Amino acid sequence: MADEEKKKEKRRDPTYGLYVVLRAVVMAFVWLFKPFRIVHREKLPAGPAVICANHSSFTDPFYMAFAVPWREHLCLMAKKELFRFKPLGFLLRHIGTFPVDREAMADMEAMKNALNVLKAGNKLGIFPEGTRSTEDGAVSPKAGAVRIAQKMGVPLVPMFIPRKKKFFRRNPIIVGDPIDVKAMGRLKGEELERVADELMDKIAALGHTRMEPGRA
Repeated sequence: MADEEKKKEKRRDPTYGLYVVLRAVVMAFVWLFKPFRIVHREKLPAGPAVICANHSSFTDPFYMAFAVPWREHLCLMAKKELFRFKPLGFLLRHIGTFPVDREAMADMEAMKNALNVLKAGNKLGIFPEGTRSTEDGAVSPKAGAVRIAQKMGVPLVPMFIPRKKKFFRRNPIIVGDPIDVKAMGRLKGEELERVADELMDKIAALGHTRMEPGRA
């Protein structure tokens, strides 16, 4: 009965329908050229969670969405610059994506939107590096994802997306073990940053790579 109620809520979500349609269209196109396979999808927890991945290409948000089951709505936090082109901004908002100001010390509107996504039972997608990076450890991860997961008491899920996606071969999208931030107690300041660093280490490890000491 609870599952049926959740399905009804998804159907009432005005952004969910367009999200599913756009996801299907993009997936069909991507599959023709750079197909994928999801490794350890069973590790994705049911219900709300914060999914975090490395970021090297504009296609990464698509691959993150492909890793999430159809019945789940993945809402992404994206840089505000994408929303300046009004047609694109309109489309992004209508599939559940919302902007974040990467230059602000604390974007309260983005934080509010992120919490609402999780309160609605959806999954939130974040790239902790905040920008595209071509190598491990080149960019210091932001602690926002850890802070959000802690505030809502939901798991953090590391995910690795290959930087070099090969044509006509199945590129592995690897899901890691969920991190129970709630069990760590109340984190502040440097503790949040430490967990954010550890999260990126786990993401890198999924791709059999290693972070270099001393992040930028």
